[in-house]
Amino acid sequence: MLTLLRDLRRLRRNLELGRSRVGSLALRHVDAGSCNGCEHELTLVSSPYYDLQRFGLGVVASPRHADVLLVTGTVTTRMHAPLLAAYEAMPEPRLVAALGDCALGCGVLGTASALVGPVERVLPVDLRIPGCPPSPGEIAEALLGLLDAR
Repeated sequence: MLTLLRDLRRLRRNLELGRSRVGSLALRHVDAGSCNGCEHELTLVSSPYYDLQRFGLGVVASPRHADVLLVTGTVTTRMHAPLLAAYEAMPEPRLVAALGDCALGCGVLGTASALVGPVERVLPVDLRIPGCPPSPGEIAEALLGLLDAR
């Protein structure tokens, strides 16, 4: 057990995700119509390897408790209203992060009648995280940068 803890400490040091950050952000994730590639990478961000909870970043179940709405995928016509409802339920000040190329409107597959478009066509986007899908390291750095800017 001690060997595992020592190895985990070494991995965290090698990531160079600094420990000088102060504050916290509650994230609410909404899949607006993605292929689940970004969701898999987002799951890895909360693993012990990256461990963003130690910096005060955590995913919450309700938009009423969230500071940041983290949206993946192109907004589909069926997710348009639920996405707006989640955004409206968030307390002020609220931030929106678009995760992945689909959320940013790049290289989207689908019929035009089923898509509303990129997230910024529906909500004001404060943070853009490009990639198809972005790596867990890129997601972690972008979210930590949002924490630093706050």
